[in-house]
Amino acid sequence: MNAQKASDPQLRLIRQADVDAVMAVENRAYPFPWTAGIFRDCLYAGHECWMLEGLSGIIGYFVMSCAAGEGHLLNLCVAPEHQGHGQGRRLLRQVFEVSRWHRLQRLFLEVRPSNPHAIALYESEGFNEIGKRPNYYPAAKGREDGIVMAIELQGFDFGTL
Repeated sequence: MNAQKASDPQLRLIRQADVDAVMAVENRAYPFPWTAGIFRDCLYAGHECWMLEGLSGIIGYFVMSCAAGEGHLLNLCVAPEHQGHGQGRRLLRQVFEVSRWHRLQRLFLEVRPSNPHAIALYESEGFNEIGKRPNYYPAAKGREDGIVMAIELQGFDFGTL
């Protein structure tokens, strides 16, 4: 069994005091970032808001809503300097753990077609495309569709995470 070292990145809930640091990552990661008000509203609403934190600061985070047996992954972000090292998968595995805690039956998300790395991650973890949201995201030249993806969690083997 591998013991976790104090220097290993830690998953924890985001607090209101973390919003400025989360915003610093959000602003570096996205050309059309969420606002601090959106993060504060998500915390106030009781959404699941988690961050992965290392010695150098925030590595990434996610926000998801959970209600009526369904979850909606609203935001999953890895700081640009930490991308490509498995941190998005680690965060997504925590999304699944939170889903188990809430006994969710299915989980939804939207992703930009222009984000092939995220699409590949979600597909590799069992998500399937179920539709599109036309003009869902702001983009440099107007709007970009959102790919809607979902995973059925009934019978999902959470033990393999």
